[in-house]
Amino acid sequence: MNNKGRLFILSAASGTGKTSLARALVEQIPDVAFSVSHTTRAPRPGEEHGVHYYFVNQTQFDEMAAADRFLEHAKVFGNSYGTSRAATENLLRQGKNIIFDIDWQGARAIKEKMPEAVSIFILPPSRAVLKERLTGRGQDSPDVIARRMREAVSEMSHYKEFEHLVVNDDFDAALADLRAIIRGEGSPRPVRVDMEALLAGA
Repeated sequence: MNNKGRLFILSAASGTGKTSLARALVEQIPDVAFSVSHTTRAPRPGEEHGVHYYFVNQTQFDEMAAADRFLEHAKVFGNSYGTSRAATENLLRQGKNIIFDIDWQGARAIKEKMPEAVSIFILPPSRAVLKERLTGRGQDSPDVIARRMREAVSEMSHYKEFEHLVVNDDFDAALADLRAIIRGEGSPRPVRVDMEALLAGA
């Protein structure tokens, strides 16, 4: 494809602040856009077709998957989600830099089909900070928090598959790191995280 725009993959464990950082990038940089996924789940209040998701039924989704019209797709909690190849290419033709807010499996699938995509993994500064963020408002049981920590550690164990690492220790600093990568202004700050401690039990 001969396009002006570029693809950027953002992945991270739950509780790392990935989605908030991605939204801030779209708000602050005019030529950055979210990849809008297709999904079979019902729209939530306030969600618009073509803005938040393309809402389709399972038959339509399966037909798109069979025709290889997705860059990646997966089933999550009983609903199907997929990244449309045509929608992605349309945004690229408009000169948009596209942000994919996806997990490591989706990132791997997109890199296989579009190896030019730039992959970025966002890390928490420490295990303690991650647990604090996952604990949230204190409404979850210790078992739920423990499960979320295990899932987060499993996600983070794939960090070596990514080209760039960004530590979200300070939101504005992490956002500046991401802007620098997207603008091609060099590498972000050095990663000063104890990965062995972060991934203990992975």
